Amino acid sequence: MPLYRKFLDGVPEYLARYYWWAYLWRWGIWFFDHQPVINAILFGQYTRLLNRTLALVETSPGARILQLTCVYGKLTPALLSSTGCEMHLCDIANGQLELARRKTAGRCRLARMNAECLGYRDDVFDQVVVFFLFHEMPAEARHRAYAEIARVLRPGGSLLVTEYAATPRHHFLYRFAPFRWLLGHLEPFLPGFWQEDLVAKMSAALRQRGKTLAGEPGIEFCFAGFYRVMRFDVAAR
Repeated sequence: MPLYRKFLDGVPEYLARYYWWAYLWRWGIWFFDHQPVINAILFGQYTRLLNRTLALVETSPGARILQLTCVYGKLTPALLSSTGCEMHLCDIANGQLELARRKTAGRCRLARMNAECLGYRDDVFDQVVVFFLFHEMPAEARHRAYAEIARVLRPGGSLLVTEYAATPRHHFLYRFAPFRWLLGHLEPFLPGFWQEDLVAKMSAALRQRGKTLAGEPGIEFCFAGFYRVMRFDVAAR
């Protein structure tokens, strides 16, 4: 039996197959949740990306924020410190939720859910925060996640995405073929995400729900265009 099958336990097959070592294995969870490791994976850009993300977080009194899936590092505690809003966090992996529970000490509402099929009602969140998730999903799963985000975001709300930028053809890391091969091996869905027009896909998902973007999304690039922080504002009705 392939090793990854030991980690299925209700999680998507692609997650267990390709990422068991990073998100489901207890020693992997322990290892990757160290700040120097996370910063190294992001080529020293973690703090910059975190700060740019926090600068765009919703702070309106009474707002509800959903962080879509747990992430390693200090993002969740930093979100809680940056806003007095009602915070929700969902993930499909029990180990990730337990890690988040230890970090948040009851200040965040945790739920085990698949990003492709959320259990929240329509139009319930003022902001959804997604931090380096989409590139780890196959295209079909990613598109279902877009649809769910469009469903749970209320008109007048916003989506905050921190991710790889579109194909960085001129970046020195991308142009170094051995590194590009290695990254594509470790992140098998990243090459497809690089090619995807995130704005067009998110706009289409919103239209399916009778919603539209309020203008072009705001985009801040980081690390010579290798990463980006995007805020999509949904038009109010």
